[in-house]
Amino acid sequence: MDFRAVFFDVGNTLLHPYPSVSEVCREVLLEAGHVRDLEAIDRLMPLVDEYYEDRYREDDTFWTDECETSSVWVGMYSLLCRELGIEEDAEMLARRVYEEFGDPKRWHVYDDVPLAFERLRESWGVRLGIISNWDARLESLLEGLGLMEMLDAVVSSAAVGLHKPDPRIFEYACRQLDVDPKQAVHVGDHHYADMLGARSVGMTPVLIDRHGAETRMPAVRTLDDIESFLGWG
Repeated sequence: MDFRAVFFDVGNTLLHPYPSVSEVCREVLLEAGHVRDLEAIDRLMPLVDEYYEDRYREDDTFWTDECETSSVWVGMYSLLCRELGIEEDAEMLARRVYEEFGDPKRWHVYDDVPLAFERLRESWGVRLGIISNWDARLESLLEGLGLMEMLDAVVSSAAVGLHKPDPRIFEYACRQLDVDPKQAVHVGDHHYADMLGARSVGMTPVLIDRHGAETRMPAVRTLDDIESFLGWG
């Protein structure tokens, strides 16, 4: 297949929270005078994740609206605060955590990303883009992390009012690069949002599983494996 573009998801594909979600929460609480043990916060993270998953299953269209997106994250971290015994300031602190994750210093680019981008652009001549369920801060975040200069298009759900796996967001992204979906690849870590969504418009999906948890379909572990996975090697 003569591919002309490769699109990427962002979270757990290109970036990961730094030093961790729990540590960022601990630091925000500490700055407000609430001393909490990191292990105690870690133990509550499955409950916080469950809150998100319940909301996502109920109605994932919150990703298409900036206010709705932030309300989900504030709800998650408010729950964390209450479980830690912080009631009065829970929402204020939760919003502070949400704001913190708009700062590039709270994210790290996976080590394999810059070289993979360079190889794909220079050795294979493809254009690179982003398709992500993310709030409207995504472009500034990528700019601060030094990735924007290597990207030809950035499509975030809150900015365009569409979300993965809606086929329209994939079609929209392909139009930004003037490529037919059949000539495009999409790399992401989520089976429902990334794989099903990309496949629905004829894009070639590549699942990335950085933690070795995927069992439903073939996956790459790092971006170093993309070319061989696609048969380019």
